[in-house]
Amino acid sequence: MVSGAAVSGFGDAGARLAAYARVWTTDVDEAAESIGRIFCPHALDPLQHSWPDFHALHNCAAFDGFSVNYVTYGGSVAIDPGCLDRFFLLQVPIRGRALIGTGSREVEAIPCAVASILSPTLPTRMVWQDNCAQLILLVDRQQVEKRAAALAGKSVGAVEFEPHIDLNAPFGQALQSQIEYLVDLAECGPASNLSPVMAATLRESIVGLLLTGQRHNLSAAIHRTTTRRAPPPAVFKRAWESLEAHAAEPLDLQRLAQLSGIGIRSLQLGFKRHFGVSISMALLDIRLKHLHARLSNAKPSERIVDIAYDLGFSHLSRMASVYRAKFGESPSETLRRCR
Repeated sequence: MVSGAAVSGFGDAGARLAAYARVWTTDVDEAAESIGRIFCPHALDPLQHSWPDFHALHNCAAFDGFSVNYVTYGGSVAIDPGCLDRFFLLQVPIRGRALIGTGSREVEAIPCAVASILSPTLPTRMVWQDNCAQLILLVDRQQVEKRAAALAGKSVGAVEFEPHIDLNAPFGQALQSQIEYLVDLAECGPASNLSPVMAATLRESIVGLLLTGQRHNLSAAIHRTTTRRAPPPAVFKRAWESLEAHAAEPLDLQRLAQLSGIGIRSLQLGFKRHFGVSISMALLDIRLKHLHARLSNAKPSERIVDIAYDLGFSHLSRMASVYRAKFGESPSETLRRCR
């Protein structure tokens, strides 16, 4: 049994996601087996001078299609998972450092400087040094490849990222802010409390950020498609305009299909093909943009709760979470900044 007391036994007072403790051990074989069940099977070997200091701690909060993790090893360890196969790993170091070889590339991950992203089709080996601790985002491979196909406008194969991420560049700062926000959100309450729409919004936000901000083998195809994408057919343009005009109302797929002049299934497939998102995600994005615009121009007497309800949001805490995921700040921060 893993407990908060056990975590403190390692002297890791800064451990994140303590309520989601999954692994706590000083046994190398147990660490490899237990963490391997959460991630994937891998070889784990403390470096010779690190045997007396070895320990492993893994906290994991799982969402729909992704998870956020806090992982640390005592001393220095060599980790060889081979190909990850089923998922991508975004690793942000917060203590120590990690030497990472993935495919033909080498990355030295350093807190506040360099993070790494590991692709499932590239063999990987790592050395975590000096009691290294990292925040890790695991994203299901299918989610990334489906989003890449939607952005590219065609069926695509494996996605392989450039593994080096500069945390001091605007993209790196945005990415680190996103994963830290997910960790903060999980620490506020059980991950299972999130609605499916909110979980999907959070996942789509960070997957979209990765695919459009970090270089990978399909970047050129996605860039060509997004910059040269033909205007959507009139039927789908009408549907989008109808969503915008009735954004504050509950989503009525039958009415939307009738207004557009096509069947519900054709409408759903067309949104994915032409806009890269589902109808419900499109409506949520429209509402968030309207909310941001209203807050940016709010009168002193206007309140967030009134504006949010007026725009069709019924769960304020969920609204605040997806708003931060999209705009990088809370609704109240937008309101204060613009007054």
